[in-house]
Amino acid sequence: MTMTRKAYADLRSARWMVPDDQRSFGHRSRAMQMGYDPADWEGRPIVAILNTWSDIQPCHMHFRDRVEFVKRGVLQAGGFPIELPALSLSENFVKPTTMLYRNLLAMETEELLRSHPVDGAVLMGGCDKTTPALVMGAISMGLPFVFLPAGPMLRGNYAGKFLGSGTDGFKYWDERRAGTISQEEWQGIEGGIARSYGHCMTMGTASTMTAIAEAMGLTLPGASSIPAADAGHQRMSTRCGRRIVGMIWEDLTPDRILTPAAVTNAVTVAMATGCSTNAIIHLIAMARRAGVPLELDDLDRIGRVTPVIANIRPSGTTYLMEDFYYAGGLRALMRQLGDRLDPTAITVTGRPLTEGLSDAPIWNDDVIRPLSNPVYHEGSLAVLKGNLAPSGAVIKPAACDPKFHRHTGPALVADSYPDLKRIIDDPDWPMTPDTVLVLRNAGPLGGPGMPEWGMIPMPKALLRLGLRDMVRISDARMSGTSFGACVLHVAPEAYIGGPLALLRTGDLVTLDIPGRRLDMEVSDADLAARRAAWVAPAPRYERGYGYLFGRHISQADRGCDFDFLETGFGRPVDEPAIY
Repeated sequence: MTMTRKAYADLRSARWMVPDDQRSFGHRSRAMQMGYDPADWEGRPIVAILNTWSDIQPCHMHFRDRVEFVKRGVLQAGGFPIELPALSLSENFVKPTTMLYRNLLAMETEELLRSHPVDGAVLMGGCDKTTPALVMGAISMGLPFVFLPAGPMLRGNYAGKFLGSGTDGFKYWDERRAGTISQEEWQGIEGGIARSYGHCMTMGTASTMTAIAEAMGLTLPGASSIPAADAGHQRMSTRCGRRIVGMIWEDLTPDRILTPAAVTNAVTVAMATGCSTNAIIHLIAMARRAGVPLELDDLDRIGRVTPVIANIRPSGTTYLMEDFYYAGGLRALMRQLGDRLDPTAITVTGRPLTEGLSDAPIWNDDVIRPLSNPVYHEGSLAVLKGNLAPSGAVIKPAACDPKFHRHTGPALVADSYPDLKRIIDDPDWPMTPDTVLVLRNAGPLGGPGMPEWGMIPMPKALLRLGLRDMVRISDARMSGTSFGACVLHVAPEAYIGGPLALLRTGDLVTLDIPGRRLDMEVSDADLAARRAAWVAPAPRYERGYGYLFGRHISQADRGCDFDFLETGFGRPVDEPAIY
C-alpha cells in the first residue's frame, strides 16, 4: 500500500493551535498554563491516549504505569501525547452489568476524540466491554487509532493446580454447593485464582475480544497475546505510541483497515480460538459501525467450517492464556489457519495481516493445534433458530456435554433472577436430569443491560445426584469463561414479548444443535392465545442514561447497539465548522 505523508497544516490539531486569531491564542496560552512550550506541539501531531484505568478495575491496574510507556513512544516518534481518562467498566464491580454501559463508553470515546484537538489515538482497554466500546467509538469518529490490549493475568494457582478465572470459579462453586470442598479450600481458591493485574486468563470475553481486535488489524502484530505482567507488554505499549504517529502522517484511517475481508478474518480467528459467546454481539456491533452488515447467519456459516484449534479453557481442558503465549500466541494460531485468512486485509502497520505468518513459530502444537487435530471439529459457537428464538440464540457446543446436543425435556421457567435463585437453592425442588431450566426477562431491556446470568448455576436438587450439567436457556448473556449446555441471547427477548415470554413450566423444549433448532412443542393456537393474554411490563427507567438506553437499544441479534449510532462509516467526520 502506497502511503503519502500529510502536511502539518492539514492535521486536525493544527486547526486549534496554528491560526493567528483570538481563539487559537486561548488554546496556546492555556497549553502554556499547563507548562507546555510551543515546541511541544508545533509541527507535531497530537495523540490522544484513552486510558480506562481506575482504582476499581483489576484488569487495568497496570494502565497507570503503561500510559507512560505509550507517551514515551509518542514522544520518540515526534508526537505530542495527551492522556484522556475514559469510563473504566470493571466487569467484576459494575452493576447490574457492564453491557448496560458498553454503548456509553463507545459514545464517550467518539466524543472525546471529536471534541479535543487530536489527530489520532491509542486506545487502552482489555476488560470485556472496553475493547468493543473503544473500537466502536473510534470507528465512528474515523481518526487513525491503535488498540493496546491490557493482556491476560498470570495463571491462577492453588494446591499445585493451575486455576482459570471464571471457569474454575464456576466449577468449584458447584462443588462448594454440593459440599465436596471445605471452606478452607474455597478460601484458598479465592486467594489463588487471580494473582496479577490483567484480564481473565481463560479464553473468555476479554481474551476473545483482544484476539478479534488483532485479527481485524487494529493492534500491532502479537499484541493480544502478551501477558499483562510480562515486560514485553511495556515494550509493546511504547511501540503503540511510536506507531500511531506514523499512522497519522500516513492518514491510515480505520475505513482502510476494517473491510469485509478484515471482519471475515476476525470471525474466523474468533471461532478457532473457542471464543466467548459474547463475541457474537460485539462482532456484529463493531462490523456494523464499520459499514459491514454482519449477520448471525454469517457467523454460524463460518463457524460450521472453522474448527477450534486453541486448546484453552473453557473449550479446552488444560491450558490458559499464559500457555497460549508461550506456545506462540495468536500469530501462531493464525499460521495454523493458513489460507482460511484473507490476505487482502491490512493492519495498523499498513501491511497485510498474513504477512510473515509462515515464519511465526509454534512452540507447542497441543496448545495451538493443527487443523488436522482440533479441540472441536466445528467453531466455538452455533446459532439456533426456531419458534422459541425466531431471531436467533447462541450456544457453545464445544463447552457442553455432547449428550445435550440433541435434547428434549420439560421447561422449568423462572421469570426473574430472584425466582431462579429460589429454584436452584432448594434441594427438594421437583426436577429431573431432562429438565430444561429457563430464565427470562434478562435480556437487553429486561435485565436491564443483558447481564451475565445465562451461566445458570446447577440446581442443588441435581448437584446432590452427582450431575454437573443440564440444558439451560435464557435471553441473558454468560461470561466467556463459562461452560455447560447454556442457550443464550434468545431473541427477541421475553421482556418485549418474544416467544420466550409465552413459554410455560411443563412445556416440552427441544434443543437440536446439529440441526440449529430451538423449539417449544406448543401449538400455534395455544401460542396465539398466550400472546393475546400477555401484558407488557412497565419501562425500567424514567430518566437518565437508562431512559436513553431503553428507547434506543437493539436486540442481541443486531449487536445491542443504539439505533442512532448503528451507521456505516467511511464518511467524512461530521464536525461543526468551529475550528
